[in-house]
Amino acid sequence: MTKVPLHHHPLPEHAAELYFHPPYITLAHLFHAPSQWDIQSRMLSSYQLQYALEGAASYTIEGQTFITRRGDLIYHSPQQVHEVHTIPNETYICISILFDFGEIPYPVEQLLGSKRYLGNFAGHPIETMLTQLITHYQQPGLAHHAQCQGLLMRILGELSGWKQEQETRTDPQHKIKTKMVLIRNYIANNYNQNIQHHELEQLSGLSRNYIIRKFRDAFGITPFDYLTRVRIERAKELAIQTSLSISEIANAVGYSDVHTFGRMFKKKLGTSFSQFCSSMVTDRIGRINENN
Repeated sequence: MTKVPLHHHPLPEHAAELYFHPPYITLAHLFHAPSQWDIQSRMLSSYQLQYALEGAASYTIEGQTFITRRGDLIYHSPQQVHEVHTIPNETYICISILFDFGEIPYPVEQLLGSKRYLGNFAGHPIETMLTQLITHYQQPGLAHHAQCQGLLMRILGELSGWKQEQETRTDPQHKIKTKMVLIRNYIANNYNQNIQHHELEQLSGLSRNYIIRKFRDAFGITPFDYLTRVRIERAKELAIQTSLSISEIANAVGYSDVHTFGRMFKKKLGTSFSQFCSSMVTDRIGRINENN
């Protein structure tokens, strides 16, 4: 029997509706807003994701205003009027990602919905993917470029799944989710302490194994993996905002051994802590040059 080359196989009639070109990412960076910084009313030709890492800012999209704080993620579509204003006496550090699909009508609105506020993702896997994306964006080479595109598509998929989960959640599930949020907040507020499982059991009234299972169901990660993630995110903030040494930062976020801290950082983000710090310095220099 003669084999037909794969590219000669006929495609289903609906196949063209299922596949799209990859996204074009035109900007992905960590932005530390100067005092009294703002963006007056404008429109972009691309989609924008804006994720608040620290502080707060007022973000208005098509006349609707959101006060975004730590963990809040919003988005807007091409040609939507928006403006951003910092809040007096508040810092504002955010992840900003601009992307489009060229002339391909990719169904972003179908995935994310029409609401511009997507939710709070502090400590959620989506937060890690956003951070990984901007880290790869700072690095040259096709491999990093491909990583950025893949991460963006994963983020859109995760956001869509999270949205569907919120819409179908039942009352009993909501009560369990509330306890998981309580545990998450406890970890986030005590990340530099030696947290033990029995503390989480006392806090929630649930057993250790049940907590692990339900926490993973709620956030896609175990409580102690989340603790590691919070520590790493706080370490990045300290690297940006202070002149502390790596060992001092490691100690401040709960690691007595700087080598353990370094291994965990690279395992979670795929880049060393020193490389992360270098990319932030490069980003700052670039912004200074753009403003001069």
